[in-house]
Amino acid sequence: MSNNNTIQTIKKAGITTCLFLFSYCSFATDLIWQFDAELQKAYHLVINLQSEKATEALKKIKTNELHKLYVQTLNETIHILITEDHKGFVEIDERFKTRIKYLEGLPASGETLFLLAELNLQRGFCYLNLGQELNAVMSIRKAYQLTADCLKKYPQFIPIKKTSGVIQVMVGSVPDKYKWFMSLLGMKGLVSTGQKQLTELRTSKSSLSQEATILYFTIKGFINQEFEEAAAGINTCLKDQPDNRLLLFIGVNMLIKDAKSEEALGLIREIDSQNQGLPMHYIDYLRGEVLLQRGDYAKSIESFKKFITNYPSVSFKKDSYFKISLCYWLLDDAKQAKINFDKAKVTGTDKAEPDKYAAKQLEENSFPNKKLLKVRFNTDGGYYKEATAIIQSITPADLNNPKDQTEYYYRKARLAHRTGELSAAKIFYQQSIDMTKNNPWYFGANSALQLGYIAKDQKDYVKAKKYFELALSFPKHEYKNSIDSKARTELEWLATVKA
Repeated sequence: MSNNNTIQTIKKAGITTCLFLFSYCSFATDLIWQFDAELQKAYHLVINLQSEKATEALKKIKTNELHKLYVQTLNETIHILITEDHKGFVEIDERFKTRIKYLEGLPASGETLFLLAELNLQRGFCYLNLGQELNAVMSIRKAYQLTADCLKKYPQFIPIKKTSGVIQVMVGSVPDKYKWFMSLLGMKGLVSTGQKQLTELRTSKSSLSQEATILYFTIKGFINQEFEEAAAGINTCLKDQPDNRLLLFIGVNMLIKDAKSEEALGLIREIDSQNQGLPMHYIDYLRGEVLLQRGDYAKSIESFKKFITNYPSVSFKKDSYFKISLCYWLLDDAKQAKINFDKAKVTGTDKAEPDKYAAKQLEENSFPNKKLLKVRFNTDGGYYKEATAIIQSITPADLNNPKDQTEYYYRKARLAHRTGELSAAKIFYQQSIDMTKNNPWYFGANSALQLGYIAKDQKDYVKAKKYFELALSFPKHEYKNSIDSKARTELEWLATVKA
């Protein structure tokens, strides 16, 4: 295995959640840090993605120097993560170096070790986002070491539980076959340990408790796939901060994953109405997803095109062109479907998972079954009535090859599962597993994963373990890394449970 592949996997484990898992940090004094009123206002601007206003406010504030240093750095980090400003990072990286050197010159304490760990982690995320993987790994490794040192020397310093929790989740999400690389770097992590540390902070009197709650539910969603609980948790946070653009953004993601696209569309409109602060071009990609699921294909095309034009990164652009081609395909415009299909082939990279899935489909050089495609999108968006009507219209004549036949049972399983018909879902999932065999389709692997979730919910832990292990056993497929990560997280949890 090449070092590049290893680094990309680390990047996948970290960057998928870096903005969500890292943008909610503040401080307290002594064992529990707290901002003063003025700095809290500036901090609120930072996490509301209003970086310019935050910068102006910070210039006027005279407060605890360590608190201010962190808020300034966080503001700059979020700016880089969202804008992907490569040139701007050159100047900001110099500030990282200066601040880290300053902190290293101070007497060692829980505060200084915490800050050093946080700054190194922030710097690592900036490197990851800008494609400087080796620098990123070194910074994250340094943050890991500083966090361990702080936990050992100052175990009562509760804020470090947030930093450690994030790193534990990151490292614990790396696939098993790359664990040797983590061990080589001296890094070990467990998702369950990270969640436990965040829970300790959530239930403390620290001013970081709300932030730990946000982190906790974000991990619940993106790592544990418990989207219903995650969406509910983020919604509770939004009741206290209804205008927080970052919370709204996370909420959109959770609701889409929880097949509640109409609710997600409502939050997207809230974001649209708040046009101050850093531009959130990625929201146009999510809007395109929702409209595609809803069946508004023309509007979906508009959103994806707007995203392609404005988003500074190459990520998700291959998938965007592919989905534009699918929209035209479903609109029966074969010419435009082919034009955008060909654009997708030569656009972007296949590093992000949606792009990787699109690349696999593009390799087949053919368009998917229209009816199955509509069922998939309707089900993913929570439009179950529409999905049911279409799947009931499918006949054997509509399924012309083994892949379509396998996907048919997989789509029936997903729809039955989503609508609470678990007995039927189990039968159809098993059918898709049997039909997938060794083919490079994700239907079998995800069916095994879903059967594991069902067994876990029914407290049949022996059967759950069997299915999660089965999910790991499938060879290369489009979602290998993410499905394996989810299965391993569940096996890790099951290891703590007495059968």
